[in-house]
Amino acid sequence: MEKLLHTPEGVRDIYDNECKKKLKVLQQMHHVLSLYSYNDIQTPTFEYFDIFNQDKGSAASTEMYKFFDRENHTLVLRPDFTPSIARCVAKYYEDEELPIRLSYQGNTFFNTHNHQGKLKEITQLGAELINDDSSAADAEVIATVIDCFLAAGMKEFQIEIGEVDFFKGILEEARLNEETGNAIREYIHNRNFFGLESLIKELDLDEKTRKVLLSFDRLFGGFEMLENAKKLVTNKVSLDAIERLEKVYKALSYSGYEQYISFDFSLLSRYEYYTGIVFRGYTYGTGDAVVKGGRYNNLLRQYGKDASAIGFAFYIDDLMMAISRQKIEVPIDNSDSIILYEIEQQKSAIQLANHLRSSDRKVELIRKSKKKNVEDYASYGKKNHFSGMFYLTSDTMVDIYDFVSGNVGSAQIDAI
Repeated sequence: MEKLLHTPEGVRDIYDNECKKKLKVLQQMHHVLSLYSYNDIQTPTFEYFDIFNQDKGSAASTEMYKFFDRENHTLVLRPDFTPSIARCVAKYYEDEELPIRLSYQGNTFFNTHNHQGKLKEITQLGAELINDDSSAADAEVIATVIDCFLAAGMKEFQIEIGEVDFFKGILEEARLNEETGNAIREYIHNRNFFGLESLIKELDLDEKTRKVLLSFDRLFGGFEMLENAKKLVTNKVSLDAIERLEKVYKALSYSGYEQYISFDFSLLSRYEYYTGIVFRGYTYGTGDAVVKGGRYNNLLRQYGKDASAIGFAFYIDDLMMAISRQKIEVPIDNSDSIILYEIEQQKSAIQLANHLRSSDRKVELIRKSKKKNVEDYASYGKKNHFSGMFYLTSDTMVDIYDFVSGNVGSAQIDAI
C-alpha cells in the first residue's frame, strides 16, 4: 500500500501554493503570447511513432515512451511539441502562405538516463511562427521570449544566440564528409573542446579551416564578437549567417533588449531539424537552459508543406525552480473564504454562498461536524491559505474571521 502513495521515478505531484504559482506563471506568460497574436493549439498527448522518429530530427527512439494500439501501431508519448505542430500546420494550413502563429502548453515525456535527477514529465509553454523567413521574425520571436521572462518576474537572464549556418558554411567549404561533420558538431555541442582539438589534429585540413574550428571555444560574447567571427571565414553561407544575426540584434535594440542578448556560435542543438538561428535562455538557480528555440525551415516539408518556421519552448518546471531559488514573488490569489454553518442554517448558508459567487467571490461551503469546534475550522482555513471565514450563528447573523489581520467580528448576513 505504501508504494502506491509514491510516484514513479522522474515524475512528481505539484499541489497547494506551488501549483497555484505554476499556474499563475503560465497564465502570465500565455498572456504575452496572446499580445503577440499567437493562437492556441492543442495536440494529442500521444501520436504515431513516425511523427517523432529521429529521421525528422526529434528525440532518439530509446528516449521515448512507446506502446501499441489495438491495430499494433507504435505510439509514443510526445517528447517534443514542434513535430506535432508541424503535422497540424501541414494538415490544416496546407494552402496558407501568410504568417501562422500558434502557441501551446502541456507536458512532454522523456524516457532517458541522461535526465537522472531531472523530471521525465516536463511542462512546456511555447510558440511557433510559420511562413515568415525574415530576420525580423527571428528578432520578434526572441523579443517574445524576453517578454515571457519579464512576465514571469525574471530580471536577471540571458538569451544566447547562435547560427547553425555559420557552422554549416565552414563544413561545406572544407568539404568534410557527413560522419566527420557530425563528430565535430557533437564535440562543439557538448563543449568538449579538448576532444575537438584531438580530432582536428587527425584531419587533413587547411590552416584556415583548422583555425576557425579551433576558435569555437572563443566565439561567444556581445555584438563585437560578430566582427571577430567575420575575420575567420570567407564563405558566403557563414558570412550571411553573421549578417543575419546583426539584423536580429538591430531589431532587438529597437525594443531596448540589448542587455539580455549575447552570441555563441558553439550553440548547436541536438535536434537536427534546426536550420538557421538557434537560441537558449539562461537564468540563475538552474543548471540548464529554461527556454530553447530556433529556426527549422525544412521540417514541415517532411509532413507535406514547404514552409519556413521558427519557435521556442519554455521548460516551466526548471523556470519555477529558478523563480523559487531567486525568491521571486509570484502573486497568487488567496482570496477564498469559508462559509461554516450548522444544519439549522443550511438554507441561509447556501443562499449566502450563491450571493458571494454571483459577485465572483470564491467560497468553500462547509457544514460543521459535531466532532469539530469552530477553532478547528479556523486552523484549517489558515493552513490552507484562505483569507477568512464566515460562521453562521443564526439565519441572520454571522461571525467574521479575518485570517490576514487575525480579527474576529460579527455582522448581519444581509450586510455582506
